[in-house]
Amino acid sequence: MNDDVKKYIYGAVTVFLVGVLAWVAIVYINSCGFTLTCIRGAQTVARTPIPTLLPATMPAMQAGDGKVIVSDKCRVAAVDLIGAWVEAGSSETEAFQFTDINGLNCESNFTEVMPLFVESNFWVSGSLSCVSCHSVDMTISLAQLDLSSYAGITAGSRRADAESKGTDILGGGKWEGSLLYDFLTTAKADIPGHTEAVSDLVIFAGKPLPTPTSTPKP
Repeated sequence: MNDDVKKYIYGAVTVFLVGVLAWVAIVYINSCGFTLTCIRGAQTVARTPIPTLLPATMPAMQAGDGKVIVSDKCRVAAVDLIGAWVEAGSSETEAFQFTDINGLNCESNFTEVMPLFVESNFWVSGSLSCVSCHSVDMTISLAQLDLSSYAGITAGSRRADAESKGTDILGGGKWEGSLLYDFLTTAKADIPGHTEAVSDLVIFAGKPLPTPTSTPKP
């Protein structure tokens, strides 16, 4: 076998191997991003559906006889629900009040706020959940922010490790001045996952408070 034939064979093999490696790299980066843990490629955690948090812009649900089911929940912008929780003190257990888009006085609690961070395909159709990028592992979590739990949310961003506190993302109770509000309501063209604002999403959450009844005067 002469040198020219060897060069052709070696060249063809080299091109083939480079092509395979490039293809594998493209598939990996597309699925996992620039990490070695591939958290984005992990199987989606099965969660119990929370019907009360369905976007209120969806078509009305129909009963078997064709009648429209009217929800007993309040209708509120998801951003406003988080804001009401923040301005009420950001408690993990205590109820907080808010006014829904119809002017009703309503009440909710943190259990209805938490799904906004952990449910995928929620804020925008086809979107990942917030915890897909902001997870408990500070070594790979973007902005060193953990949105997977109450403790993580209140610990803030830019944390040195899982045990430390970081920058407050809740604005010290002043919602519209907070980092979280800014990232939800302002498009960030250069930040993946925040390329569009999500302040218009309306959901069913909370329950109307009883209307006070006036005592008739004699």
